[in-house]
Amino acid sequence: MLVTGKELLQDAHKNNYAVGAFNVNNMEIVQAIIEAAEETNSPVILQASQGGLKYAGIEYIAELGKLAANKAKVPVVLHLDHGTDFDQVMLCIRHGFTSVMIDGSKHELKENINITKKIIEVAHAVGVSVEAELGKIGGTEDNITVDERDATFTDPEEAKLFVEETDVDSLAIAVGTAHGVYKGEPKIDFDRIRTIKGLLNMPLVLHGSSGVPADSIERAVAAGINKINIDTDLRIAFTQAIKDFNKKNPDNIDPRKLLGPAKEAMKEVIKEKMNLFGSAGRA
Repeated sequence: MLVTGKELLQDAHKNNYAVGAFNVNNMEIVQAIIEAAEETNSPVILQASQGGLKYAGIEYIAELGKLAANKAKVPVVLHLDHGTDFDQVMLCIRHGFTSVMIDGSKHELKENINITKKIIEVAHAVGVSVEAELGKIGGTEDNITVDERDATFTDPEEAKLFVEETDVDSLAIAVGTAHGVYKGEPKIDFDRIRTIKGLLNMPLVLHGSSGVPADSIERAVAAGINKINIDTDLRIAFTQAIKDFNKKNPDNIDPRKLLGPAKEAMKEVIKEKMNLFGSAGRA
């Protein structure tokens, strides 16, 4: 069933677990996510980045997501990841997204607040949840790049002011993770998560979570994280499965036989994540 992000994340917030948000680019990825969610009885978030929307087209992504959600036996959110302007966010809402992210983190606090408030005014009026970001998360997410030197951790007091001013539904915070493939082990500031959670008492979001060690994820969830974004781990599983299949079957010309193993590989990764995040059995 198709639900809002607020509905899922408030339950995760109240019951101290996290919901996985997995990036989608094509049908097989959507199928892998939904099948994993049903097999683990987990709520789940299908999210589309700017790159995913550009690749597949918003109509395809929206219809795939809504079809999958409406057929699913578990609650599913269709979410825009890293929306950067008003028009794009409104287009996603028009196409049936039940949750959107407005990323104004590159702006100064006051401007970020103003941009977020404008989105929330419209989104909340039509029952769509809103995620925002405060602080800069390093690495690259499609066309958005933040140099490690420019990545700044979220200030707890600024986060409190931001939420009071905007009434945002969930907040992505910068606490040491980064988008893309890590060169070393990320150093997550768990104390900062706990401090922000205590001040805000609301769902918190962790971006750049692919490649983060399992024990760090568990500690982040225990500290107060309720939504965890995963993209790179799925890309790795997808491409490795295709490489392995091609190596064993060099004469294959059937895309179904190629994409089938890739879907299964992603599904296994997703199921592991759902169990790790604590969302398994929560649907």
